[in-house]
Amino acid sequence: MYYRISAILIAFLVLFLVRIASAGMDMKDGLWEITSKMEMPGMPMQMPAVKHTQCLTSKDNVPQNKEHNQDCKIKNTDVKGNTVTWEAHCISEGKSMKSIGKITYKGDTFEGETKMEIDGMNMTQHMSGRRIGNCK
Repeated sequence: MYYRISAILIAFLVLFLVRIASAGMDMKDGLWEITSKMEMPGMPMQMPAVKHTQCLTSKDNVPQNKEHNQDCKIKNTDVKGNTVTWEAHCISEGKSMKSIGKITYKGDTFEGETKMEIDGMNMTQHMSGRRIGNCK
């Protein structure tokens, strides 16, 4: 009798753990409004925040503000819980830029930052996002 109850409890525990592991990240697919603010050491004044919209999904979850004349490749994307980390390599106007980013989703919002280096200059971009609707 004891073994039967133990086996049932273990089966329920395994099913519960499998369900938690497959639940995925707490992020809602859709159109997101992303606000970015750049910080650069030694800058005499703060740059204004910039907003853009992007369709984000659980499979395409790295926010990107695609600028003209810029070619970026996202590499080494990793998802752990609700946090996404990535590395990006961009070429803009003939110059190479490397960045490392990290954001944490909370349902229909996220917070994070990207650290960039271009021509020996380091910058930090703080980001926040909120889901504003469905993708078009």
